[in-house]
Amino acid sequence: MIDDVLLGTENRMNKSLDALKRELASIRTGRASPNIVEHVRVDYYGSPTPIQQIAGVSIPDSRTILIQPWDRAALGAIEKAILKSDLGLNPANDGSVIRLPVPPLTEERRKDLVKVVHSRVEEGRVALRNVRRDALEELRKLEKNKEVSADEEKRAQDKLQKLTDGFITEAEKIGKYKESELIES
Repeated sequence: MIDDVLLGTENRMNKSLDALKRELASIRTGRASPNIVEHVRVDYYGSPTPIQQIAGVSIPDSRTILIQPWDRAALGAIEKAILKSDLGLNPANDGSVIRLPVPPLTEERRKDLVKVVHSRVEEGRVALRNVRRDALEELRKLEKNKEVSADEEKRAQDKLQKLTDGFITEAEKIGKYKESELIES
């Protein structure tokens, strides 16, 4: 039973770490990446649709994102969605594709983005601690219902703490990598 709790906790922590990676990937650096437009929703025939579902997103060079809609009628809607998003990019529509030039980051913008990275990493750490708290409650419940001994619960809590510490360290490494990516670009 303890192993089930720990395995479930590890799976949930992995999912939290994956969510953090996706969040950080959407923060733009000076380089073009398809992840930058991943969260943009386009009003396509009345329903908000992710860009990837209505267009091909490619990177022809390190400073340009190319969006090629499968339906040309969606060009205007995609352009509007990009302008309304918080990307700060100006789309160039040539009638068949949209080019998004990614300008180099200013020093001030880099500092702002580093702060955003720090806050996202902190949110990730909080999510990991919440998963740990839930697992601790499950372990205490098992001990209270006499399904495991107090010693087994204590050992499981120690394993859980080591697991949590490992994931928090990994989240911090991911944050440091993204921070260095922002500073270098």
